[in-house]
Amino acid sequence: MRQILIIGILLLAKTLQAQIKDAHAYNGNKLYAKGNYKEATAEYQAALQAKKNHETQYNLGNALYQQKNYEEANKQYESVARNTKEKGLQSISNHNIGNSYLEQKKWDEAIQYYKQSLKENPSSKDTKYNLAYAQAMKKNQEQKNKNKDDKKDQDKKDKQDKDKDKKEQQDKDKKDQQDKDQQKKDEKESEKKEEEKPQPQPSKLTKQQAEQILNALNQEEKKLKEKKEKGKGQPVRLEKDW
Repeated sequence: MRQILIIGILLLAKTLQAQIKDAHAYNGNKLYAKGNYKEATAEYQAALQAKKNHETQYNLGNALYQQKNYEEANKQYESVARNTKEKGLQSISNHNIGNSYLEQKKWDEAIQYYKQSLKENPSSKDTKYNLAYAQAMKKNQEQKNKNKDDKKDQDKKDKQDKDKDKKEQQDKDKKDQQDKDQQKKDEKESEKKEEEKPQPQPSKLTKQQAEQILNALNQEEKKLKEKKEKGKGQPVRLEKDW
């Protein structure tokens, strides 16, 4: 991404004057150019305590930005953009606020400040580039979120289907077991009923006693037969009818 720095653009023309009137701001610029951002921050702060200056405040924002202290950097940029009457300084302040949000992947905020910067400087190629980049990244993030949500929904549906299949199988297994248990119960009850039916008792007579009873029955039957035969041979007695 491209970050516009006011150092080396606005302040170089005032270097000689800064050496005389504001040694802290001048030292801050030198330290910044060497990459000593922490020390540059201290010099800029000292300069601002002595005298408020929009360019110095902007450069303080840059030093804080380079240390990834985006929140404090944005406070400086916003103050400059709000208070300066210079459109160029307003534009690059808003541009760098957009950059800070871009670094934090806060696409909506970055887009907002890049658009504001372009209102103040519509010809800035750097801001146009960064705006297009932020918009592309936002679209990409939205697509990723959509894919993530779709996957989450699909995973949820798959889990629901799996749980449903599992429950149906459990219900089937439970019913099969109940049927088996009922079948066993029915078989036991059937066996119990068979056992409760009266069974023929085994004879307690000896073989000899049984033969005696059988012979006695045969004799009785023989007597009855003979008596019947005798009854057939007797003459019929007729009664007189006069």
